[in-house]
Amino acid sequence: MALPDSLAGWLDLLESRHAQGIQLGLERVSEVARRMTASTEAVLITVAGTNGKGSTCAMLEAVLRAAGYRTGLYSSPHLLRYNERVRIDGREASDEALVEAFKVVEQARGDTPLTYFEHGTLAAWHAFCRHPLDAIILEVGLGGRLDAVNIFEPDCALVTSVAMDHQDYLGDTREKVGFEKAGIFRAGKPAICGDPQPPASLVSHAEKMGAELWLSGRDFGFSGDRQQWTYWCARRTGERVRRSGLGFPALRGVNQLLNAACAFTALETLRDRLPVSMQAIREGLMNVVLPGRFQMLPGRPAIVLDVAHNVQAAGVLAENLFSMGFFPRSCAVLGMASDKDVEGVVRLLAPRIDEWYLAGLPGPRGLSAEALAARVRAAGVQDAVHCFESPEEAYRAARKNTDESDRIVTFGSFVTVAEVMAVIESSGADEPRV
Repeated sequence: MALPDSLAGWLDLLESRHAQGIQLGLERVSEVARRMTASTEAVLITVAGTNGKGSTCAMLEAVLRAAGYRTGLYSSPHLLRYNERVRIDGREASDEALVEAFKVVEQARGDTPLTYFEHGTLAAWHAFCRHPLDAIILEVGLGGRLDAVNIFEPDCALVTSVAMDHQDYLGDTREKVGFEKAGIFRAGKPAICGDPQPPASLVSHAEKMGAELWLSGRDFGFSGDRQQWTYWCARRTGERVRRSGLGFPALRGVNQLLNAACAFTALETLRDRLPVSMQAIREGLMNVVLPGRFQMLPGRPAIVLDVAHNVQAAGVLAENLFSMGFFPRSCAVLGMASDKDVEGVVRLLAPRIDEWYLAGLPGPRGLSAEALAARVRAAGVQDAVHCFESPEEAYRAARKNTDESDRIVTFGSFVTVAEVMAVIESSGADEPRV
């Protein structure tokens, strides 16, 4: 069979070939990686976490690039274009580079089956290894221990937070989830945990393997007020480091200082190989961008986009919405997967939402609008609930029924936010912003 020559063709092929979806495990992907023999001298940073890993990766990339380093960043999922997943020196990989990388992986795999994510991870690695990069940042897709990203040996590993999500794969307690995420740690290497209350399983696993464990609140942390903040850490030599007078990250949200502290600690542990100046830190924080994470669009009505899809993220979103101040009405455009704690998410957001525009999502995991409505009502929301076939229809209805002084909050999944983002981009000329 002839291989596709376009990125769209490759994505269609991988989706059809690997319809089995998620298959955790390292044996198959490790074998194909060995056949590829791609290598790099770059410093490797691996980032896992229930929430905050995307923001932490973006901050690491922004600060390192401000310091003059050549970077590679692999993240998932994407919002509008697959190219978003593979960034080289701050730019999305081209279609041509990704097609070439997919072909290399295809040739190396032979008869070994790979999932969509595994194939993409190896393709990203090939793309990175073709460039003389100084640092590569890899975002874990799911969990950590058995995720395809974990076949690569990190110089530093971060776990941003541990909460309940993907329970069918990671376990039904925080201790089980924590153990899975701690699987990215390595003996003798920095292992950073930004969760203020880390599971005992994570701490125990790191200590047993001999990782250099850094815990939030014990080994590093932050303090500040509304104008500026201070990062601190305690080096293993006993020296205490303070970086004061820092501006807040360009990424909005009450949790971003937690993520920034994680990123700074990683850079602190790697300072001998990747020294970073205060100027680079300030510049990186000021310029960091990550769409879909408490993203506020300019104009009126206020439009907020957030990929929050679990209880922990919903709690942060609720705090962020509260901090925005008063709006006469707040409308939610919500679409979620069937395996998420819909009721838990809705209970946290219900005090901030006046009207619900529920969207059906495609695929076997996507909830129909009617099924989502039943779970929203089970969470205690009985009034002002409207059902639509898609996020696009739900957003258009919400947009039509809101005044300039109101607020529209789109959340619940990457799919929901991505579709609404696409609608806003395509109809921007038809929907003037005040």
